[in-house]
Amino acid sequence: MAKKRKTTGKSDTESTQQILRKFIRTRGSDYLDDPNVTSIGIGRKNNTGEVSVVFTVGQKTEVSGLEALGTKELPKAIAFEGITIPTDVVERGFKPSYQVISPETQSDLKTRLDPVVPGASVSHVDGTAGTLGMIVFDDETGAPCILSNWHVLHGPTGEIGDPIVQPGPHDDNNIADNYCGDLERSHLGIAGDCAISRLRDREFDPEIHNLGVAPQRMAAVELDDKVVKTGRTTNTTHGIVRRTDVIAKINYGGLVGEKAIGCFEIAPDPKKPAPNNEISMGGDSGSAWMITDKQKATDIFAGLHFAGETGDNPDEHALACYPASIMNKLRFSLKPPETILVPGDAPEAFGARSGYDSDFLGFHAPMPGMSTAIKRDAVNFGRKQTIPYTHFSVCLSAKRRMARFVAWNVDGARKVTLGSHSFKEDPRIESGLQWNNSLYEDNKLDRGHIARRADLAWGPVPEARQANKDSYYYTNIAPQHERYNRSSLGGLWGRLENIILEQAADLDIRVSVISGPVFSDEDIEYRGARIPREYWKLVAYRGTDGNPTAACFVLSQNDLLSDLETLDFDPFRLFQISVHELETRTDLGFDAYADADITQNEALLSTLSVESLGGKTIKTMVREITSATQIAI
Repeated sequence: MAKKRKTTGKSDTESTQQILRKFIRTRGSDYLDDPNVTSIGIGRKNNTGEVSVVFTVGQKTEVSGLEALGTKELPKAIAFEGITIPTDVVERGFKPSYQVISPETQSDLKTRLDPVVPGASVSHVDGTAGTLGMIVFDDETGAPCILSNWHVLHGPTGEIGDPIVQPGPHDDNNIADNYCGDLERSHLGIAGDCAISRLRDREFDPEIHNLGVAPQRMAAVELDDKVVKTGRTTNTTHGIVRRTDVIAKINYGGLVGEKAIGCFEIAPDPKKPAPNNEISMGGDSGSAWMITDKQKATDIFAGLHFAGETGDNPDEHALACYPASIMNKLRFSLKPPETILVPGDAPEAFGARSGYDSDFLGFHAPMPGMSTAIKRDAVNFGRKQTIPYTHFSVCLSAKRRMARFVAWNVDGARKVTLGSHSFKEDPRIESGLQWNNSLYEDNKLDRGHIARRADLAWGPVPEARQANKDSYYYTNIAPQHERYNRSSLGGLWGRLENIILEQAADLDIRVSVISGPVFSDEDIEYRGARIPREYWKLVAYRGTDGNPTAACFVLSQNDLLSDLETLDFDPFRLFQISVHELETRTDLGFDAYADADITQNEALLSTLSVESLGGKTIKTMVREITSATQIAI
């Protein structure tokens, strides 16, 4: 930070400021009843620089003119709890920064960004444009959320659950394509002008544009702290905290009217001047002010920008809400829940694991049938050939030392977003029956989750946290060449996985998935392991008609249409196949899904041309997927 904060002991100045804070909390709002008083806070007296109570007024005049303004003379000093503090009065008005300014140049921050980035334009669907301040995480679900102002994400006509768009309609009125989530919670009052929106259908980068930091800590700002922000209109600007513990009277117009907002005040930093000395303008509402150290942003969140000066007042300044106040009101955290509290990894931490639930969907969706040879190769867990975890089960091949398949349940209505973990061996399984990091270090192999942690993290946060942690055991990891999901097809396997989870979340439905590698004697051997060249996935759910539905896919380095041999790591290709074809390729039994096979849908089959099937008669459907729109689920 710009200056060292004391953590022990109290100076006379600190004791004085604590008394002043108490005075403002208990008596400050009384002064706002005066129609000419626009705020009260702790600052420095203009002519002496000493700490004082600083009033702002809409119009400053001689004593003789006060009666005409309907106001009274403010005290020149305040006596409270045994101390006498001087006061100062300055002419200053405030307004929320929702009157959008449109400079001639078009900033990238005003365009649709994927991933969304703090500092970019955002708004309620019926609003104009403000600023996406930060990515925060819902305390109740762990879901990533956009933090901005009440008047940006809610407004006088908004309701909880309303759509939020990035960029705001003022910058791009293509509402349908710019949807980025729903209004989750909001507050307008003494604690601040603030709101969060649950992020949906868009990826995010938590680092603030042009600052290169993601907020991880909170500040209790003090006078003279130096701060920086990035906003939709003025981009990156620097300031100095000029008043703390401010209560400002802001007119939000319409039925909302005047509101008293707790905040602090920021003035321009003369050592880092902004263009035209404007540290904020309309459209910057919602920006996150960050503490700086040696004029560089730190990861310490100082405050949420929400207002600036009125009219042509040359006294440039900005107002920001206190982090702790808005955090308490909106119930969010700066870090995902998993990074806040991580349970121990000791073997004794293992409790009961129910594993995959075959009746999770309301109809029977069992794990695949296994031949005698596959059962003999499976690592036993008790009397079973599958190992139970939270929300998933693993059939582990002793010969290949990796999962033959993993079956898992997804509850889209109860999704929880959590942070990452470190990979580890399952202490319940012999080390020689599972690979560890020796297979993955210093090479181009990725440690690929078979059951994705994002799919598994649902339910009450402790349960979701355990499932997330379980997903990092090497029993759920398969060696995948780095091009596995970085092929010329634009990562369609990853897109397929996202579609499954997005549809489950958007429709609040349940999905069951079974997936794994295709084991072949022709798989390339590396460090004693055979690296699979194909992966498969079966997705089971209730269709829109209420009937059981199953869709099957294979990601392959082999040409499924001509069975051409490949000698090295060729680009991966994605195919949608029938249940029968899946049985043929995996040697596993999927009879339970035959009647639910989506490829039996005549409308789907009619979209397949003879050419796309290499001129072969359709017996078992194989269709190459070259774009996400072709994926039938």
